[in-house]
Amino acid sequence: MGSISKFMQEHYRHFNSAALVDAAEGYRKHLDSGGSMLVTLAGAMSTAELGRSLAEMIRQGKVHAISCTGANLEEDLFNLVAHEHYLRIPNYRDLTPQQEWELAEKGMNRVTDTCIPEEEAIRRLEAAMMGVWTNADKKGERYLPHEYMYQVIRSGVLKDKFQADPKNSWLIAAAEKNLPMIVPGWEDSTLGNIFAARIIDGSISGAHVMKSGIEYMIETSKWYREVAPKSPIGFVQIGGGIAGDFPICVVPMILQDLEEKVPYWGYFCQISDSTTSYGSYSGAVPNEKISWGKLDADTPKFVIESDATIVAPLIFAYLLGW
Repeated sequence: MGSISKFMQEHYRHFNSAALVDAAEGYRKHLDSGGSMLVTLAGAMSTAELGRSLAEMIRQGKVHAISCTGANLEEDLFNLVAHEHYLRIPNYRDLTPQQEWELAEKGMNRVTDTCIPEEEAIRRLEAAMMGVWTNADKKGERYLPHEYMYQVIRSGVLKDKFQADPKNSWLIAAAEKNLPMIVPGWEDSTLGNIFAARIIDGSISGAHVMKSGIEYMIETSKWYREVAPKSPIGFVQIGGGIAGDFPICVVPMILQDLEEKVPYWGYFCQISDSTTSYGSYSGAVPNEKISWGKLDADTPKFVIESDATIVAPLIFAYLLGW
């Protein structure tokens, strides 16, 4: 084991730190026993540059599918092509409305302490995406959102625009592995908004060019029914929201609505600082998922109530032996 892993074993012995090590050990045991793992990405994990550890997890076969928001899907590539133009604002809590307005006028879209540059990131990627979208439109073809991203990556059209090391791009690693991907609610993203605008202005003939969320659920069920009987699938939920809520429902859908037998999720870990107040599902403890037919009573379950930008890289480092 590497120095990070040894440090964690020595010092992370109680409370959330102990839960972190327990979850990492449970992840390792799940893989060692022949299991597969789905990782979900909520929040702004791509802008947090989680790819610096997640990409290697994918390359080493420790992640077998990803569910992410449309924002996480695109922001990995935003960072890749515009890294030198990003602006970090450590004192973001102190910004006045006027200072926020000045950022807007400069085309700097703030995500907590990091600003994504409009022209260098969003418009640069938009040009590449328009190429694959309009090409599919002309041919009468339809693809899922992540499949268009894979096409752009594989075409090499962005290679001369890379400003960050591509080895730190989890989406490039996923494309190289042709990793199964789930992107629920993709239309609630910058590129989703742009796609809608291009339909409105007539650049694209209609929404049929983009496959839907229902089709994502159908594809997820196909993947789960094929893989789970041979390799129990674990579930690592980084943050809350639709990235986790959507794919975890595939098991009760198959069991209750299709009335087919499949294994429950074989491992579950959630990293979140959400609480269960006001019925929050993102903060619900794993046991609540048992009554919904998502987890078995005996499924290994872990909850780490902490900042995912700190916890997730540590779990990945532990599994990578760093």
